[in-house]
Amino acid sequence: MSKVKSAGYKSVWDALAETPEEAANLRVRSELMREIAAELARVMQENQWTQADAARSCGVTQPRINDLLRGRISRFSIDGLVNIAGALGLRVNLALDAADAPATSERRRQARRAREPKRPARSGAGRTSAGGHAGRVLTRST
Repeated sequence: MSKVKSAGYKSVWDALAETPEEAANLRVRSELMREIAAELARVMQENQWTQADAARSCGVTQPRINDLLRGRISRFSIDGLVNIAGALGLRVNLALDAADAPATSERRRQARRAREPKRPARSGAGRTSAGGHAGRVLTRST
């Protein structure tokens, strides 16, 4: 019996996407959709709305509301989701975090180090290692 090697992916989006950027876009859209759909379902139940009522309130068609509630991510852009959230009286907040350094970033760092002139090593206190910017968070409200 032969063993099948499986690729290790951090998330389903990494497995589906062609690039890390596309995976990040899918991740953002899925999170927005999940939050908006939960709020929309709550509002629909509270106000006894049909999907058509919700569509009128959000300025979209009933099939778009159905796609949203069923999680059909390929049918929505980030802009479209933000617009629906705004129509529901929701504000989207963004937080940017440092991503895991992909292999290409490490190769760039190594190439940059190779181009830099060699500096004599200093001894003594006061030396610090070059650190990344992990932990910086920017928040923007729309």
